[in-house]
Amino acid sequence: MKSSRNKTINISLKDGKGYLNRCIKWNNKLSFDDIKNKIIVGDTFKVSPKLPKGIVDLMIVDPPYNLRKNYNGNVFKKTNREEYRKFTKAWIEATLPLLKPNASIYVCCDWESSMVIGDVLMEYFNVRNRITWQREKGRGAKTNWKNGMEDIWFCTMTDNYTFNLDAVKIRRKVVAPYRANGKPKDWEETNDGKVRNTCPSNFWDDISIPYWSMAENTAHPTQKPEKLLAKLILASSNEGDIVFDPFNGSGSTSVTA
Repeated sequence: MKSSRNKTINISLKDGKGYLNRCIKWNNKLSFDDIKNKIIVGDTFKVSPKLPKGIVDLMIVDPPYNLRKNYNGNVFKKTNREEYRKFTKAWIEATLPLLKPNASIYVCCDWESSMVIGDVLMEYFNVRNRITWQREKGRGAKTNWKNGMEDIWFCTMTDNYTFNLDAVKIRRKVVAPYRANGKPKDWEETNDGKVRNTCPSNFWDDISIPYWSMAENTAHPTQKPEKLLAKLILASSNEGDIVFDPFNGSGSTSVTA
């Protein structure tokens, strides 16, 4: 029996089959209407070439990091840098035809895989920024610094892309409330005091990974938080746009979108 405060989503195999049956099984005849707002069950490298070309406005990628991980019996083994580089190029080339000319791409990685991924991304996209996410949770290390950070590379296909600044501005308390002609300059008075909506930076320290006490938590070992995904989706897509996640994991991108 789990604690009443443990809100981790648990689904039986019987219930899980019901959800699985609502997903799309990959075949050679999938149209745009077939896949819209759906999860496709299949191998990204086999499915992507069969999908309609030029339909994706925003691609969020959370590939297997170059670590040894056991996903319920499916083991992803750490490889050398050159093999991981080939893997990165392979998923980029498989998904590249799906992107619109004004599409944006975000790629998640840890500090070590970031050195490979960032270099490869520059061969295919306009790399615009590297976001550092302080996820905090991480195993302690006796002979090293605890790994509490992850990178998120922000790329675009061209210089024509969506970025909804007002949707992701950060509200902060004003320390020095300047006035112009006796009126507030770039700040406002609220019930929480004097505040200003400021441009977001590429360092995110206000988002926790999902914990067992959070309703969005699943048993997936590397689940991304909905708040993080929401920031990416709000900033780089518009209502009605197509968001594509080629490594859908626990499905958080689909849920958030």
